[in-house]
Amino acid sequence: MEKQLFDVVIIGGGPAGLNAALVLGRARKKVAVIDEGRPRNAVTREVHGFLTRDGISPREFRRIAKEEISGYPSVSFVPDTAVSIAGTDGRFQIETEQGQTIASKKVLFAVGMKDRPLDIQGLAEVYGKSAFVCPYCDGWELRDQPLVIINKGAELMHFAPVISGWTNRFTVCTNGPDELTDSQREELRRNQVPLFDSPIRQIDSSDGIVRQVVLEDGTIIPARGIFFKPELVTGSDLPRTLGCQLTEWGTVVVDEFGKTNVPGVYSAGDAASRMHQAIAAASAGAFVAVVINNQLNTEAWGRNG
Repeated sequence: MEKQLFDVVIIGGGPAGLNAALVLGRARKKVAVIDEGRPRNAVTREVHGFLTRDGISPREFRRIAKEEISGYPSVSFVPDTAVSIAGTDGRFQIETEQGQTIASKKVLFAVGMKDRPLDIQGLAEVYGKSAFVCPYCDGWELRDQPLVIINKGAELMHFAPVISGWTNRFTVCTNGPDELTDSQREELRRNQVPLFDSPIRQIDSSDGIVRQVVLEDGTIIPARGIFFKPELVTGSDLPRTLGCQLTEWGTVVVDEFGKTNVPGVYSAGDAASRMHQAIAAASAGAFVAVVINNQLNTEAWGRNG
């Protein structure tokens, strides 16, 4: 593989990277997908909101995707981790953890996001089983259940009305100062939402199902599920290393075509968006793949002119 020049290297094999590989494979481009096989959504049992795949496990989703893509022989899968990248548009060089050197004309970062360590005792045991981050992905399964929402400040005031569509039985734990205004606290009170700012001591659970949230002041809140705001970082430092501009949230800055500020480098999916849903990531991957393919074809056409 070291001696080949690929048209596109896709770093990341989630929905964005896989759909990009499918589109580029069908466009007869030579593609390498580098992925370590440790997706963020591995903790979840099911993917939801994806037409024809609602309820599928993330592992099975990837297996089917790779099986479909294997029908296009110009796409290669590299079960490895990209650790460095250098070069410029038309000739990038990616080094992997296992010592491979892969050259490519274009690069697509589909590296997703990853969670910072969960610092609430007991949260790791329920994450992906009865504690989630997105009600559009997992709200149906917790409909009408007593929930605890772990959030604060402006984001809480966005989230509270949203989650009320699935259940009106929820309690807010801000795990410290709530960062709310008096009028925002009054808004929660009018909607009969209990609010606690005591730090969380622990989350008690059984077989991954939340039983109660225990606060430092001794308050015990029975619950059957949790929605919390995760602390996220970009799934790889390589976009920053290569000079890609990042937002304050850590996502890669792209234009409407998925282009970064670095010529020849693109990004799609969770790495470049705050719409963290599998179907949105897959759609972005497909669209950016079309942009990349059109650019490659235009460049080849110009060389022949």
